[in-house]
Amino acid sequence: MNVKDNSQKILPNKIERLKLFGSVEPGPKHKPTEKDKMSDLQNLEKDFLFELDAVGITNVKYPVILKSKLKPYTQNSIGTFTFTSSIKQTSKGTNMSRFMEQLELYSKNGFIIELHTLKEFTKELAERLGQRDATVEINTTWFYERKGPSSQIAGLNHADINLIVSYHQDSGYKVSAGLSVFVTTLCPCSKEISEYSAHNQRGNVSIQVSLTEDFNEDEFDWKYALLEAAESNASSRLHPILKRPDEKMVTEGAYENPRFVEDMARLVAADLYELPYVKSFEVTCQNEESIHMHDAIATIRYTKE
Repeated sequence: MNVKDNSQKILPNKIERLKLFGSVEPGPKHKPTEKDKMSDLQNLEKDFLFELDAVGITNVKYPVILKSKLKPYTQNSIGTFTFTSSIKQTSKGTNMSRFMEQLELYSKNGFIIELHTLKEFTKELAERLGQRDATVEINTTWFYERKGPSSQIAGLNHADINLIVSYHQDSGYKVSAGLSVFVTTLCPCSKEISEYSAHNQRGNVSIQVSLTEDFNEDEFDWKYALLEAAESNASSRLHPILKRPDEKMVTEGAYENPRFVEDMARLVAADLYELPYVKSFEVTCQNEESIHMHDAIATIRYTKE
């Protein structure tokens, strides 16, 4: 039988404990502590062999604010950022801290992820870096309300979205937007050959579009437009809350709208083609097959010009 020792331990003090596990006293320091006297290797200028297309920081997580046409109209989320600029052959490197300084400046009063704001941000970033160009990419999660088709009980669905804004002092701006969302697809072949039913599965629709220079974010919510292109062409939309009457409507609706991945890709592409502010697009539809060990996938890339 083990007997618990209830006697109180006497521990060494904090400093002694740290020394016990390897901490040592600071050594002598000889290098300058004033910024203007410190060496700045990144600002060296000579022939460094190649120009760099993109240098910067990535996987930066910061709070952001999203505006939406769907409830909730204003929402908080977490953005994952990548900031880059090109570097001339004669420059050794970039000033990494300036990327974060720019982000913190915009985040002080809440960073609202809107295109006109991101354009200002990117241009100012290029100027802060002393470079001719800069690119900002943000990936985040957008939540939107979805009601059961019969019960009208509401819950929140979500989609992954991204924006890429590039600025160049000679050519101006390039803007790309993307969305990835899950849907339901019901197999047309299974419906055709089976006596009783048809197998269905969850599918993912990923869309990436380049936007025209005159795109008006106040007039069009690109998130909603891409979401509609994806969900309205599926066998069924996904729902956070389904009561029995809802489930009946959803499953019967899917049976009435069978889709191969090929069908989905073409139908989504048709909707994107009709959006006047989309210059080019890429659509990928992928089904997590329910009766196969593999997934099915289809992709379309199209440039209107």
